[in-house]
Amino acid sequence: MAILNLQTPNPIPAIITTTTTKHFPFASNPTPSRRTFFLSIAIALIPQAPLLHSSAQVSPSKPLLSAIENTKSWFQFFGDGFAIRVPPDFQDIMEPEDFNAGLSLYGDKVKPKTFAARFASPDGYEVLSVVTRPTNQLKITFLEAQDITDLGSLKDTAKIFVPGGATLYAARSIKIKEDDGFRTYYFYEFGRDEQHIALVAGVNSGKAIIAGATAPESKWDSDGVKLRSAAVSLKLL
Repeated sequence: MAILNLQTPNPIPAIITTTTTKHFPFASNPTPSRRTFFLSIAIALIPQAPLLHSSAQVSPSKPLLSAIENTKSWFQFFGDGFAIRVPPDFQDIMEPEDFNAGLSLYGDKVKPKTFAARFASPDGYEVLSVVTRPTNQLKITFLEAQDITDLGSLKDTAKIFVPGGATLYAARSIKIKEDDGFRTYYFYEFGRDEQHIALVAGVNSGKAIIAGATAPESKWDSDGVKLRSAAVSLKLL
């Protein structure tokens, strides 16, 4: 049985007190960068957001990890190296080009898959997405990353996952017991441009897997627990 251990960094505001220059080209056709792999999921999380070069801000008035729903009765989607629970009534919205990406014919350059999985509520306002990327697109390391802690601390990694100008509501290190020990996931919840996002990231065998659930701030009070629970249900295989 999995053991969920939520560890709070102390103090939480220190997560983003270091000012750094971050590149988050949310516009279409972004220029590739080792620090910007997260942008492929941000296309769904924060649509039409402009390029910003600023650090996130902390909102002390928001609850940190207020509630998580039991998701065992939800449909479990299995992807390449991960599994995730999908909220009831959510529909698969993967496009045909997403399935064809990653294939190479006659020596053509392989086009990276934008999404490994993507689901949306019937009205389209709430979206659950999963993105996978090689960890060497995140951080140059001599050894293959086996756990997200190999990329840095919860505070340091926030510089990658939390876009500039966002308001950070929560950050947690989540440890899950597995057969050969514990695996660490990083959880971030933040808001930007009237969107509220819950994001969970993990690393296995040199591959980063990121799940993000998003909805307008106006819908988060009613559906936030469901969306947060979907993101937290991410499991690396």
